[in-house]
Amino acid sequence: QVQLVESGGGLVQAGGSLRLSCAASGRTFSSYAMGWFRQGPGKEREFVAAISWSGERTYYADSQKGRFSISRDNAKNTVYLQMNILKPEDTAVYYCATLRSGSDYRQARSYDYWGQGTQVTVSS
Repeated sequence: QVQLVESGGGLVQAGGSLRLSCAASGRTFSSYAMGWFRQGPGKEREFVAAISWSGERTYYADSQKGRFSISRDNAKNTVYLQMNILKPEDTAVYYCATLRSGSDYRQARSYDYWGQGTQVTVSS
């Protein structure tokens, strides 16, 4: 069992930056690939970024490439999402989750454990 707690969300103006954190409990954190998803008002949950268990491989949705950066610190049981040049359309609840081994990282159904989410609001 893994418990995930996101933090770092808030209200920011367009063009600003935020860094989200996802703290995990459990000794097996370093064995999981991790992902970030988001869900905007009236929208389906969508893939944002993913990172391998070692941190060597990262993946991004096309709309976030060049603006967002995912990283992890296995010693701290934490995965991060650095978000730059934020846009109003980035407004959403952001979730971190653990990826099931061998699954498609772009699909929410591939993830087993989810955090409660953190709200990001970008004003224009």
